[in-house]
Amino acid sequence: MSTVHARVWRFAVEKGPDGPEAVRAVEVGQGPIPVALAALVNINALACDLRRTVDQRVRNHEISLLTSYLRGDTGPGPLGVDCDALDSSSGHIRRFISECTGLGVMSAASETLFDWKSGTDGLSSFDVLPDKLVGTYARTGVRPDLLYDLAAGPLAGEARGRRRDAKQMLPAVKGTAQQKERLQKLATWSVKHGDHDYFMSWVWLGTGGVYVDIFLPEDSPATAGLKTGWIEEPGSQQPWHFRVPRPEPRRRNATDPERGPGQTFVVDEPATDSPGMTMADDPVPTGTTHDMVRVDGPLSPLEQFEADFPDPAASAGGTRADRAQRMVEAAMDRAFSRDEAPLGALEGVPVRGTWLRADAVGPARHEVMVGVLGERVPVDLRAQRRRLEAGMGTRLDLFLEGRLLTLVHPVGEPRPSWGRIAEEALG
Repeated sequence: MSTVHARVWRFAVEKGPDGPEAVRAVEVGQGPIPVALAALVNINALACDLRRTVDQRVRNHEISLLTSYLRGDTGPGPLGVDCDALDSSSGHIRRFISECTGLGVMSAASETLFDWKSGTDGLSSFDVLPDKLVGTYARTGVRPDLLYDLAAGPLAGEARGRRRDAKQMLPAVKGTAQQKERLQKLATWSVKHGDHDYFMSWVWLGTGGVYVDIFLPEDSPATAGLKTGWIEEPGSQQPWHFRVPRPEPRRRNATDPERGPGQTFVVDEPATDSPGMTMADDPVPTGTTHDMVRVDGPLSPLEQFEADFPDPAASAGGTRADRAQRMVEAAMDRAFSRDEAPLGALEGVPVRGTWLRADAVGPARHEVMVGVLGERVPVDLRAQRRRLEAGMGTRLDLFLEGRLLTLVHPVGEPRPSWGRIAEEALG
């Protein structure tokens, strides 16, 4: 299992009568945390399963491209980056690699740092939220990337990624202007959503490997039990304190019922957030697959699914969350039914998919298996966690989430038997 070097911060937002006024952050410490390359692939592959326009060939191409730039080993060692290839790539490819790495590292690190459990706790994208959350969050302006459904409550996660060409991979003690700006915007988003809990992960890609700054809220029940056993270097106690600027109101023409038509007045409406590294910053047009309800436009994915696959039990009290889960299962059924080679079986359940070579920018160092199970199988998550915490150097780099199984394997070595895959995947 590969590692990334993490620096963790605790931050608190100081609020006034008109909203957030300042942010105060203190470094907790630094050290290596485990991040499976297979988990990173899995998180990004699952991000599109609810969209009906997914083409398996496209997803396989994206996975091959992503893993061509990253270098992971089965034994302990830092997750590496082919920086020569990355620097020679166009800007949009660099952003794709950085964003995908950021999303995967954030979710993998969450298992090490606080009490999020893959396979048990929910994980959703703000681009395609479950139907039960429609109307809960604003669809435009600043938005985080992922939503973690924890026992202590929902926790929003923001993932950022940048290429960094410096000997010191982690910036100075007080962070960067870009990190400061994003924390300011997230603080405003949080207040507008009832002081919603959130955290931010900021990945740095460089010749020294993959590094990450993680900013965790100080008073959040979701991250109260921060795990610190991995820390090798205590953090500086010098606080990083900065003020949150008030958004500038802008003037627009509007009709005031008390003033009559055509009157101009000031509306307390901040300017639209400028596009950043992540898709979540861009305004979402009404009627696209991002919307889970229909407003004079095409059917939402859930509505279209229910039209195609009516459920006789729906009238018997099935909830919309149940129907969203059926939608996920139907997406997996479609993936399983495609003409792909049978790979093997887990506990008698067939697995179909393909092996992809990560050779988009040169000779492949590893190959990636992406397989879909015919049905869900029970997983002993506690046994999996014990293996992870034991840091077994001989563990397979694999990840099973629902019915999607991913495995990263070195090129040139015999592929593992399905008996061994089942042992490690199912616990």
